[in-house]
Amino acid sequence: MKKLLITLVALLPGLAIAAGGGFSYPLEKARIDLEDKASLQRGAALFMNYCLGCHQSQYQRYQRTAEDLGIPLDIAKDNLIFSDQKIGEKITNAMPAKDAGKWFGKQPPDLTLVARVRSPDWIYTYLKTFYVDENKTFKVNNAVFKDVGMPHVLQGLQGTQEAEMVYDTVHGEKTLVGMKLTQKEPGTMSVEEYDQAVNDLVNYLEYVGEPSKLDSHKIGTWVLVFLAVFFVFAYLLKKEYWRDVH
Repeated sequence: MKKLLITLVALLPGLAIAAGGGFSYPLEKARIDLEDKASLQRGAALFMNYCLGCHQSQYQRYQRTAEDLGIPLDIAKDNLIFSDQKIGEKITNAMPAKDAGKWFGKQPPDLTLVARVRSPDWIYTYLKTFYVDENKTFKVNNAVFKDVGMPHVLQGLQGTQEAEMVYDTVHGEKTLVGMKLTQKEPGTMSVEEYDQAVNDLVNYLEYVGEPSKLDSHKIGTWVLVFLAVFFVFAYLLKKEYWRDVH
């Protein structure tokens, strides 16, 4: 059994290369700040304008979003709701699931918990690494999610990128070991502006995944303060009880 385990451990690197093609695009760090209301508001606007047409956030309500992000309800209703939905309803779209399956291969996933499932860094890198691929249905591919079945909905903002594949010989076979992305055509935003826009969107998705996180952090801080004060009184009480013993 011991020899079998040693053999399996030795084979793991080779199996990882075989399974992943020898290449995994490095993830960039998203700058998450749930205290930045301006960033969250911009991210909400981007989500409603560019994501909600296909994806949903059906475990979150418009009203909760507006209140948490400091947006007056009348402004939220006029600028974040593009259908006849009410401010108190859940954030959903009107795309029939059956049609979505035909158009994209399967129904686009709900994005309420995507930041918790994928991680903010994954989403941040994913939205920045679409590149032109004429062999695909939507003429794009993605460095993080190979053969992705969705269009680059933010292409008008980012522009288009070209990918230069870097190959090497691994175990006698030509293997993809790297990828370099370069700008092909500019979008309406500069590189820095697009980077900030994507970060705002990821920041918003991180908030949606756990809207109570900020409240939890505040409560946790007060709990720690209480425990610190309680410890002082408990220690003094202990000394008083044990004074005669010592």
